Amino acid sequence: MEQNQKNVLIRVKDNGIGIKEKDQNRIFEPKFTTKGSGMGLGLGMVKSIVESYGGRISLESEVGKGSKFTVFLPKTTSER
Repeated sequence: MEQNQKNVLIRVKDNGIGIKEKDQNRIFEPKFTTKGSGMGLGLGMVKSIVESYGGRISLESEVGKGSKFTVFLPKTTSER
C-alpha cells in the first residue's frame, strides 16, 4: 500500500499468464470471462465498488509474465 497527497494506492500483482491485449478492455465487463468456469463477475464488482468510493482501478499486463492491478482510493477530506 502506498499514499500520495490525494490517494491511497493498493497494488496487486500476480505471476500468472497475463491478459491478452484484446481482452484488456473487457475484463471489467460483467459476465466477461476467458475461463471455462466462473461467471465473470469478480473484476466488474471490484470496479463498481472502487468507483462507488470515488476511486479507479488500472491494469498493466504482459502475456507470459502476469498482471498488476492498482486501486486508487481518494483520501477523505479530514486526512488531507
